[in-house]
Amino acid sequence: MKKIIYVLIFPLVLVSGLVFASPEIKGETPLKKWEATPDGILFKKWEASPAGLKVIAGSAKIRKSIRDYTNMEAVVTSLSLPTGSRLGLGVMVKIKDDDYILSFGIESNKEFEQLRNLKVNDKIIIKSHGVSKAPKYAYPIVAGDYVERDGKIMYKRVPRKGGC
Repeated sequence: MKKIIYVLIFPLVLVSGLVFASPEIKGETPLKKWEATPDGILFKKWEASPAGLKVIAGSAKIRKSIRDYTNMEAVVTSLSLPTGSRLGLGVMVKIKDDDYILSFGIESNKEFEQLRNLKVNDKIIIKSHGVSKAPKYAYPIVAGDYVERDGKIMYKRVPRKGGC
């Protein structure tokens, strides 16, 4: 009986492995396909430009704090985001002598009420799980997961229920 089960399961495992490995076998990953599109080409050019390199360097400067989810000291430099921004609620901050966009998301929740009390030159502590970049912005975008001012928590992102 065990041999029959193994004989039936082995081909299933083999076939599913080939199905999932097929993009790798061809050498065409989704990322490589995207990089060949006009948007991908523009993004790669931006990454190599002085503006893109500045954003990448700023991201690298805080990478360890992001990875370890540790405190980063920041100073609020502006209460508004760059013109044309579509990041929702956010402020500009200076961390380790570099400027960053601190983004919290869409402004529909009351959980952002205390953040509206921030002022320019406020010293805050930030924790984040992510930093991103986009050619539209001249600054790295830090996801605001936790903000503290004067030892009091102003904002803490509530994790989503049910996984990611």
